[in-house]
Amino acid sequence: MSSGNGRNVPRGGGHGPAGGSRGAGGRGRGGRPPKPVRDEARNAAYDLMRAVDERDAYANLLMPALLRERRLSGRDAGLATELAYGTLRGLGTYDEVIAACSDRAPEDVDPPLLDAVRLGVHQLLRTRVPPHAAVGTTVDLVRLRVGIGASKYANAVLRKVSTRSLEQWIPIVAPDPAEDPVGHLAVAHSHPRWIVDALRDAVGGDFDETAALLAADNERPKVTLVARPGRSSVAELLDAGAEPARYSPYAAYLAEGDPGAVLAVAESRAAVQDEASQLVALALTRVPLEGSDSRWLDLCAGPGGKAGLLDAIATQQGEARLLAAELQYHRARLVWQTTRQAAVITADGTAPAWRPGVFDRVMLDAPCTGLGALRRRPEARWRRDPRSLPELGRIQRALLDSAIDAARPGGVVAYVTCSPHLAETVAVVGDVLRRRDDVEALDARDPLPEVEGLGEGPYARFWPHRHGTDAMFLALLRRR
Repeated sequence: MSSGNGRNVPRGGGHGPAGGSRGAGGRGRGGRPPKPVRDEARNAAYDLMRAVDERDAYANLLMPALLRERRLSGRDAGLATELAYGTLRGLGTYDEVIAACSDRAPEDVDPPLLDAVRLGVHQLLRTRVPPHAAVGTTVDLVRLRVGIGASKYANAVLRKVSTRSLEQWIPIVAPDPAEDPVGHLAVAHSHPRWIVDALRDAVGGDFDETAALLAADNERPKVTLVARPGRSSVAELLDAGAEPARYSPYAAYLAEGDPGAVLAVAESRAAVQDEASQLVALALTRVPLEGSDSRWLDLCAGPGGKAGLLDAIATQQGEARLLAAELQYHRARLVWQTTRQAAVITADGTAPAWRPGVFDRVMLDAPCTGLGALRRRPEARWRRDPRSLPELGRIQRALLDSAIDAARPGGVVAYVTCSPHLAETVAVVGDVLRRRDDVEALDARDPLPEVEGLGEGPYARFWPHRHGTDAMFLALLRRR
């Protein structure tokens, strides 16, 4: 953010209307505090926080709707998004700081008040909003949305928070890194402890790289566009203001602005899609095959990102056609809306509605914890539960067996997860390879020579701190 204050932040001290005065002692007429100014950007961020808490809303889906509803654009839209997403990412750290500045534990604070204070802490510790404005606008928000009594608590806590920087607070509120390195990283980088453990294992136990990965999770990700071949081009996206991408031949980065304002995106000839998501689909299409190459299958196609790219590539090649299957009807409709030539069906991939052994290429983007997309889904880290791993593992193994069964002899299967967790990646593929003698692992790095740092093979791994993408896992398997 260039300013951080937003359009409605008061200039005279952060408490009253811009350019106005409260009179002596900051009081209004009759000695009463004046009615707080409604800051639409901060109110939108607050409403998103409450929706995430009260009804498990998805921030990345709700925020665009809130911005349209409140008619926020430009700097105000950027401020609302940064405040909401940044606060959701930093909850773990901020709650520890709040606990150190309060006579109540965060879990004992009324949730509407706690969310407002968290927004204030984020402004104080991770933005360039001046401290007086961060405190004043948050106190006004609490008075407006929670109550005058609660605003006194918010004011007291935030003034204590403002006495130190984030770098000064971390040694105070986080465990000693020498005694509890995982606990220190969990607080310092605002991730649940079990996720820190899982990511550390995924990068081979290196704590320095784990710290870099956690820090990358807290960075605002680039908006990456995909130009679906035959329907749009990277040149068209560049003409619309995007920047050249690093890896994918179909990608471009949008530094600012609404992706929906790009004509190709509005017409569904292009879309928003993470670069790693593009590359795993591209890798599947690049594996050389002997014999036919006309029948492609996307086994878990919703909401349609990879299916949209596979459909475009298949159509451009001429003979190939994609069958996109999705278990949930509403997600299948999204796939149907994003593809043109694909046949889209609602089907359970573990009980397939197609004959076995007929597909040349099979994409399995398996359901997973989504730990690789924590940058774009900031609330996900607080919702995920390690107790879901056994059931997800059962589903992943069943789907991978089904994907292999669907492939013809000589056909190729891509097993993809948007998670680096070892239980969802190498453990699943390893179990299936040990049980079956009709499949072999290919080196998943070979179809992607333009990308370095994918690991030692045979699998390919994308990382936020290495590649600037989601953390994504790719295994390529050939049916014997």
